[in-house]
Amino acid sequence: MVTQTIQNPSDDVSSVEVPFVVLYNVSWQTYQSLLADMGEHRAARLAYHHGVLEIKMPSKLHELINRLLERIITTLTEELEMNVLALGSTTFEQEEIAQGVEPDSCFYIQNAEYVNLEDNQPPTNLPPDLVVEVDITSSSKSRLSIYRIMGVPEIWRYHRQGLVILQLQAGQYVECEYSLAFPKVTGEFLRVLVEQGKQAKNQNAVMQTLRNWLSE
Repeated sequence: MVTQTIQNPSDDVSSVEVPFVVLYNVSWQTYQSLLADMGEHRAARLAYHHGVLEIKMPSKLHELINRLLERIITTLTEELEMNVLALGSTTFEQEEIAQGVEPDSCFYIQNAEYVNLEDNQPPTNLPPDLVVEVDITSSSKSRLSIYRIMGVPEIWRYHRQGLVILQLQAGQYVECEYSLAFPKVTGEFLRVLVEQGKQAKNQNAVMQTLRNWLSE
């Protein structure tokens, strides 16, 4: 297995195309007020960590890739007959450690059966098994710190240079060749699917490529 420590990911400054705002010295109360005022039906995604608030507005390309990766994950769970619970960009927050984050997408897979569906809030002691972060409009560098504290075991991170699989090992995210949630899947194969999907006007063809690969 190929691993590479990711302690200080690139800021990917060149990828910023649409508004990305960073505010400092923001209180937890102000962060909560913004969440309430902006409501659930919004494009902006927020991340809060010890007084620093990031607000990003996804671009069309960002959403295309995010939705494509969502479909890939869903198709994998269907074809491999695995449990899955998709929570999208649900807000995960913990006041006691002053942090909150909204992933581009997140999934409970191995731990799907342990999520209490009657609770309106996501579990604070059970992080998603897999998070997707698409760095078209901003860098997920600061978000990785939040996910590390949460204990998210795996992140699929897409940026201009391609897609990498990050796994939490010994308190740091390291780049790995194979997925933890889907041990047959490699980062290289995901990159191929994403590049195919970026050019396709029918993403069902990408899913068929995935299904054919799984059946081989």
